[in-house]
Amino acid sequence: MIYAILEASGRQLWIQPGRFYDINKIAAKPGEYIKLEKILFLKNLNDTKIGTPCIHGIYAKAKILKHLRGRKITVFKMKPKKNQRSKNGHRQELSRVLIESIHQY
Repeated sequence: MIYAILEASGRQLWIQPGRFYDINKIAAKPGEYIKLEKILFLKNLNDTKIGTPCIHGIYAKAKILKHLRGRKITVFKMKPKKNQRSKNGHRQELSRVLIESIHQY
């Protein structure tokens, strides 16, 4: 079993080839291939590599499947005894990414 931990769009992800993940929006069109190069940890069948902070020469090849929006998040703020209330919400822009393989240069 091969897997890696990488940093993509400000978050760390535990990835495996052949699976898809929802990450913060990436500025690329659906159907395009991207290289995710900030690999922090890599586990192969035989060996383990740990980066300090990144492993150089290894990248994950990913395909952007589509762009979507996450679930609605509601934020309610209130100051007691002041009759001051605010209710805000937003939906996060996401990109669904299929990890095709993990390569070395």
